[in-house]
Amino acid sequence: MRTSAWLALAVLWGCGVAAVAAEAPPEVTVATGALAGTHEAPLGLDEFKGIPYAAPPVGALRWKPPQPAAAWHGVREAQRFGARCMQRPLYSDMVFRASGMSEDCLYLNVWTPAARHTHKLPVLVYFYGGSFLAGDGSEPRYDGASLAQRGIVTVTVNYRLDVFGFLALPALVAESPQHAAGNYGLLDQVAALRWVRRNIAAFGGDPGRVTIGGESAGSMAVSALMASPLSKALMHGAIGESGAVLGNLKPPTLALGERQGEAYLKRLGVNSLAALRKLDAKTLLAAVGAPGEPDFGPVIDGDFLPRSPEAIYAAGEQAHIPLLVGSNSMEGSDADLLGKASPTPANYRAAVEKRFGAHAAEALRLYPGTTDAEAVASGTALASDQFIAFATWRWMDQQYRSGVPVYYYRFDRARPARRDGTAPAQAGAVHSAEIEYALGNLDSNHVYAWADADHRVSRIMSGYFAQFIKTGSPNGAGLPHWPAVTAKDGGLTRQWIGVDTHSVVDRNAPRYEFLERVEPDAHL
Repeated sequence: MRTSAWLALAVLWGCGVAAVAAEAPPEVTVATGALAGTHEAPLGLDEFKGIPYAAPPVGALRWKPPQPAAAWHGVREAQRFGARCMQRPLYSDMVFRASGMSEDCLYLNVWTPAARHTHKLPVLVYFYGGSFLAGDGSEPRYDGASLAQRGIVTVTVNYRLDVFGFLALPALVAESPQHAAGNYGLLDQVAALRWVRRNIAAFGGDPGRVTIGGESAGSMAVSALMASPLSKALMHGAIGESGAVLGNLKPPTLALGERQGEAYLKRLGVNSLAALRKLDAKTLLAAVGAPGEPDFGPVIDGDFLPRSPEAIYAAGEQAHIPLLVGSNSMEGSDADLLGKASPTPANYRAAVEKRFGAHAAEALRLYPGTTDAEAVASGTALASDQFIAFATWRWMDQQYRSGVPVYYYRFDRARPARRDGTAPAQAGAVHSAEIEYALGNLDSNHVYAWADADHRVSRIMSGYFAQFIKTGSPNGAGLPHWPAVTAKDGGLTRQWIGVDTHSVVDRNAPRYEFLERVEPDAHL
């Protein structure tokens, strides 16, 4: 009996060892050391979070291009998101899973199929939106699990924001070997793409099949990365959701950025770069956003952007890669134009005349408002165009003219009512509404009462994204056909994505050409 008992214990102990071994976290080795992630068995995925792709940009490295991450000994835990970059609490729809906020924030996250060793998988590197002022790679709406389940290695990247990512000063130009300043957040993204090229094969990814994507500021970043000589060779496809550094959102000159930086120094009461680097991050953050002062953002720095993106795209010097790009049906609203005035034809005409002066008659031909309903529709279209749809169109048009495949969409599915009953269904697809649909993450957002129709739209849009990442075309089995941009019937083909997804002919070019002509000096 004693022998039997010992045998039983030995068997149980052996089973326990086997169980422990089976639960061992997945490991990969990158250039700087070994990483231990987490295995999500129900999803068939391995996840690696909080991977440093550059050195912490603190102390003497504040407002410097990102430096290489230090190597480590042993196995580094990669099971929690790193800190989000320093930012103000500007947007109520941002939900973070990050471990706090810090200047030490240059981390990325990787989702990959657990069974990934048979062949190289396509890669998506995604950059968050937030006006270059806020956002984080840990936000649930950007979670990479859904696309990873489709066989795509998915990466989200943290990059410096606001004054930490985009301060320009004469002193920073003087100390730079490239005689450049600003755009540190964009240089972070370049460093992340270089990290992906060097290391993504360890996660089963193909460094020769990397698509970059983003929404809003993230989309603007993608258009800039395509233009930059530092990064345009690091990508093979691009996705832009509402935004580009072209048209009315083109970056200002370095000289304008320097003047903004000097005004910031004056508000802080410091007179040297050394003194500025000694201030704590919270003090620096508290001094931004002054009334009447522009926010910090990209500039034509002479290094990342050696000249304006407009000039680079016009010369055909951007990355000649397939592009999937578009905007939403309600990026702005008639209230942005009319304020508190009711949307009557008289009020609409007065607002347009105030806005465009001598050009008002032409504006009213392109954006007519002869009835209340037309005033609402045209006011929404005008506000949307002036906010971000014009810049997005400009990017599409320039890339289409370069002769590569471009797929242009208009997202039209309005969010449903809130679950708690505090707000009804939205009137149109507002700015950022497409993110959860496109990345397959509706279930991560518990605010809205998603219906079957929403899930059908998400399956189509995320299907388009997955196919584009894999093949350079959004078309695939079970998806409504999406033609590449082609001249047709006086316009360009465009995909209308919503409950009734179909191809249309977009004839809005005259609107955008008008805005470009009457506001040539508009910029970020």
